[in-house]
This record gives sequence, C-alpha cells and structure tokens, in this order.
Amino acid sequence: MPSPIIFYDLPSTLSVNAWSPNTFHLHRYALNIKGVAYKTEWVEYPDIEALAKKIGAPPTGAKADGSPSYTLPIINDPNTGKVVSDSFLIAEYLDATYPSGTTLFPPGTKPLMAALEAGVIGAIGSIFPYQLASSCYILNPSSEKYFRATREATYGKKIEEFSPAGAQRDADWAKAKEGLVAVDGWLDQNHQW
Repeated sequence: MPSPIIFYDLPSTLSVNAWSPNTFHLHRYALNIKGVAYKTEWVEYPDIEALAKKIGAPPTGAKADGSPSYTLPIINDPNTGKVVSDSFLIAEYLDATYPSGTTLFPPGTKPLMAALEAGVIGAIGSIFPYQLASSCYILNPSSEKYFRATREATYGKKIEEFSPAGAQRDADWAKAKEGLVAVDGWLDQNHQW
C-alpha cells in the first residue's frame, strides 16, 4: 500500500482549521476526488519559505526584489520522491502519477481549465482586498503577525484599510457577483452540471 502524500496547508483559529482558498480549492478537493491517501502537515506563514527550501519545493513566483517566492499548496509524495508546488502543477502531477479513478483534467481540457481558473480569479478579483483583510483575523498569532506585516508593506496601507465597510465594499461585492454570474453562465452551457 502506498504511503500517504504529505499535503502542506495553512492552519487557522477556526474549528475546522483548513481555510485557505489557495490550498482548499484544488488540493483537498483534488486529493479526495482522486482517492489518493494524504496527511496534512500544518505550516504557519513565516515557516513556508524555510520548509519549501528544506524539502526542495520549487518557487511559485518572484518577490518584488526578484528573489524566489514560496507559497502553499505544496505536496511531497514519498512514493515517488517528488515535491510539487503550484495548484495547476499539483493537479497535473496527480493525474499523471495516479491515473486510476476520476481524472482531474480530462483529455484536451487543460487549456479550458486554465481559462476557467483565470476567469474565476478575474471574476472575484474585486473582493481580493476584503479576502486579505478577513484572512488576517483567523490566523494563528505568528501567521497573523507575518501576514499583516508583509501585506501592509506590499500594499502600503493597514489591513483595516483594505476593504472598509461602506459603498466601495458593496460595489466590490456587486462586481464579484456579476463576474460569478458570468462564470455560472459559461458552466451552464455544458448542461452536465
């Protein structure tokens, strides 16, 4: 029997612990859909880079200064010795390495899946400031401190200023709803949902 894949996720103060859309949307779902055994190892925000370097995870981008950036999700598959980061790459890896069961990317659909992902991200982009601000308050103390400091430095304002209650937040939510209605329209054309 294969060993469980190690799935690195961000903990929270919530009773369910898992919360991050970046780790939840594809990886928990993808691993469960594939029926691949996995275990979760919780990693606080300030520890992600050190962990990624230690296990050999590739960077997922670059920081403003050009240095590598490391983010979750990351999986470490003890059955193959592979460490994979980036949502799309993890899904591709799971399909290629564990072909039995449900296919995450049916043949010929990867470009459409990438377009759908971009469409959904574009649709909800207006509520990104709200999501950032809300995330801060459910993190454990070390992650909250790191998250607050790094996001405030990146965006040049306090977390509390990201999405204050009022007309702008309402407009942001209305725009996100409009975008998701469009995405729903695309999916509805499939007639298989």
